Amino acid sequence: MTYSIIGSGAIGGALAKRFAEAGVDALIANSRGPETLSEIVGASNGRLQAVPLDEALGADVVILAVPFDAVSEAVKGAKEWNGRVVVDATNAIKFPEFKPADLQGRASTDIVAEAVPGARVVKAFNTLPAAVLASDPREGKSTRVVFLSGNDPDARRVISSLIFSLKFAPVDLGSIAQSLHLQQFGSPLVGPSFLKQA
Repeated sequence: MTYSIIGSGAIGGALAKRFAEAGVDALIANSRGPETLSEIVGASNGRLQAVPLDEALGADVVILAVPFDAVSEAVKGAKEWNGRVVVDATNAIKFPEFKPADLQGRASTDIVAEAVPGARVVKAFNTLPAAVLASDPREGKSTRVVFLSGNDPDARRVISSLIFSLKFAPVDLGSIAQSLHLQQFGSPLVGPSFLKQA
């Protein structure tokens, strides 16, 4: 199973740190090229490899850690998705108000899915602030929770396993429709840090 992180901003950088510290190998790419990722790669204990964007888009599991409005541009160089898994780590935010974008009642992940036809899309890693996501998931005997949702049960199992490998506690919310009022930006689960007791 190959993993890639698309984006090297706050969330992409936080995920890169978690992959490195958990000992999980991944590719990382951004729109500016591999040469701009030397700092992240250098701090990864050899776990991260900077590659061109089109190469990163070919991984078995592609994590989109870019702004919601940049998704279409970020994935335009991808080949056929053919059932590969895309993780939507984005939040649909209206700036400068920092409020939920008006999506006419649609789930932001359904809009992301339209940009990656043929992929199995799972929403994950979007509810925690970047600084919390980057920090050690373990607090005493408790483990920080990462929520996920998606319409394909097998894809959710794949990402639950990844979340566990990154030392978090996965909590599966079910389908995108079931999680719409829980996991989308502005919902109750976005922002707080929840812990699972040992």
